[in-house]
Parts: sequence; C-alpha cells; structure tokens
Amino acid sequence: MADHHHPIPDFGRAFLIGITLNVGFVAIEAFYGIMANSVALLADAGHNLSDVLGLLLAWGAATLSKRQSSATFTYGLRRSSILSALFNALFLLFAVGAIAFEAVQRLANPEPVAGTTVMAVAAVGIFVNGITAWLFARGRAHDLNIRGAYLHMVADAAVSAGVLVSALLIIQTGWLWLDPATSLVVVAIILIGTWRLLRQSVNMALDRVPEHIPPAKVVAALEGLPGVTHVHDLHIWSLSTTDVALTCHLVMPAGCPGDDFLRQASTLLHDRFHIGHSTIQVERQDISDCAVC
Repeated sequence: MADHHHPIPDFGRAFLIGITLNVGFVAIEAFYGIMANSVALLADAGHNLSDVLGLLLAWGAATLSKRQSSATFTYGLRRSSILSALFNALFLLFAVGAIAFEAVQRLANPEPVAGTTVMAVAAVGIFVNGITAWLFARGRAHDLNIRGAYLHMVADAAVSAGVLVSALLIIQTGWLWLDPATSLVVVAIILIGTWRLLRQSVNMALDRVPEHIPPAKVVAALEGLPGVTHVHDLHIWSLSTTDVALTCHLVMPAGCPGDDFLRQASTLLHDRFHIGHSTIQVERQDISDCAVC
C-alpha cells in the first residue's frame, strides 16, 4: 500500500478575508435594497448570505480534511470536503428558488426602484466578489471544495454586474420590470454555474470513478507491469475533493516479486493517473470469489 497524499493548500486567510468582506457587503446590500425598494438588490443580498454560509462550510471542511486518521476514521476526515461541495451546491439551488419566487411576484407588480443607489451598491458588489473570487482562483482546478467557493464568488460578481446594468437601463427607460427580470437572469446564471458542481459532488459522494481517470487505461497500465496477467476487483473512488484511492487484485502466476514491484505499481498509478492512495493485492491465480480473497 502506498499513500502519496499531498498537503492541502492553506486557504484559511482567503476564507477569512472573503467571509469578512461578504458579511459587510450583505449588511450594506440588504439595507440599501430596502431603502431603494429593489428586489434584485435584496435577492442578491440573500444569495450573498447563503454564500457566506457556504464559505464557512467550505472553510470548516478544508480544516477537517487536514485531520490525521484515527482508529475509527481510518482515512481521517478528508471526505468532509466532498460533503461541503455538495451542501454548497444545494445552498445555491435554495437561493435560486427564493430569488425566482420573489422575482416572479415582482414581475407581475413592478414597483419604483432607486436606480442610482442600486448602481452604487452593485458596483461595490462587483469589487467585493471579484476580490474574493481571485483569492480562491489558484485552487479551483484541483479542489472541488475550493471550486465551490470560487463559483459562488464569480456568480455573485456576475449577478452584481447584471443588477448594475438593469439599474442603469431603468434610469434611462423607466422600465420597472427590468429589476425583477434581472433577478430571473441571475437565476439562470446561478443554475448554469451550479449544475457541474452539483453533479461532480454527487458523483464523489456516491464513489463514482473520478472523471479524469479512465478505468480501462488503469487496467491496461497495471496489466502492462512485468508478471501481471490479469487485474480484477478494481475500485477507484475519491477520498476527498483532492485525493483519489484505488484497490485492486493483480494475478501474477509467479507470485509477487517483492516490495519494489509494489512501489513501482503505486508510483505508476500516482504519476500517470494522480491516484495518491493505492492498495494492491497479489494472487497467483484468479480467485473469482473475492470473499475468499
């Protein structure tokens, strides 16, 4: 068995700055949303509040993922990052429902909006969310938990941009329906951005083989090792949003050559497929009943 677990980058400072900025902005946005009578602004404030909760959840998961394994949690608490990504996706979907409900009601009965105030607050939102997204940008490609936080902030920046544009158009045209209509556009943007996050986190929670790893190629690579005639009982799954594990049985009629062979196999899996934790069992013949194995 080999464990090539890499240290999880520390995003503690990014989470602290992002949460602080967004808590302050939610308070400002909610206050001026009420003052300006803007459902788009209030909807965005509610969505930003869910993002603060999402950031707190992601921060907690990132911290728990660093916990060492124990006799009862043999893989540590790495899987908490998967649960965080899943809950973050669900938070976003809940926010979408609330925004859509309020926007449809206001679309039927448009009300005056203080366009200048809305524009000013939305501009602050673009800055706050853009800065927070930038803090998580470097980790989004390799960690689904961090990607969830990143997507929240990018979506919020886009939403604030939409609110700003709608307020400008309301000032120029007087079309009050643009405010709730913008909220519905926001809903579409969030749904598009959330779908991949939800799908990937559900797949991880259900132990699906990670998308970047083709099982057939893993089998071919292992069967290409000296002395291996067959691979069976192969399992590949995500330990966390950054770690992948594998277990398998290798049929080697001549028997296992020794520890160097196992190191070679685990290094192959790590370097070629980014599988950091591998457990390999060697058999002289194919034992189909794995309960006997």
